[in-house]
Amino acid sequence: MAKKEEPKIQPNNELEKKIIESFEVFDHSGKQVVDVREIGTILRSLGCCPTEAEIQEVILATENKEATGNVPLINFLPYMCKVMIEHRFYPASAEMLLAAFRYFDKEGRGYLTKEKFAQLMLEEGEPFTQEEFDEMMQTALDPVTDTITYEYYINQLMVAPKDVYNIADEIQEEMRRLEAAAPKKRRASSLLRAAKN
Repeated sequence: MAKKEEPKIQPNNELEKKIIESFEVFDHSGKQVVDVREIGTILRSLGCCPTEAEIQEVILATENKEATGNVPLINFLPYMCKVMIEHRFYPASAEMLLAAFRYFDKEGRGYLTKEKFAQLMLEEGEPFTQEEFDEMMQTALDPVTDTITYEYYINQLMVAPKDVYNIADEIQEEMRRLEAAAPKKRRASSLLRAAKN
């Protein structure tokens, strides 16, 4: 017997719409499912900056338990809404990035060499893949000096929209307003006391 196809998930708000749109770019089958290997890219397309461990955490929480290797939208959407409202995987501030670059710029020149930057990104801490590094270098590297002028690079990074987090903030605020406007539930004992008076 053929498995009944799930109805297409419709967004309830702007945040869900953004998450669904990012997800659907990688849903090559059109069945509201993506390969687990796409999760990191989807998160980054939403403006998130997760570590590899955090990507694995998302996969673990949202992966299809019956058919491992893929993540269905029905699992991903509620999880990511919660993540965005909690501001998890939020990008570093410009000040934090500047402090990090200055730490590695021992001479205070305002730039890092291509070689030093490559060493930091590919060998230190949680290393980037070569593909991620090459993509980063397209924006970071000054083609004239062959260096990374980090204040300019940080300004380029800060242009990237954080609008999904802003939308999550608006939704959370709307939920608070609705909660505050809803009639308060009262305990039966307080209702009885009020009725006696």
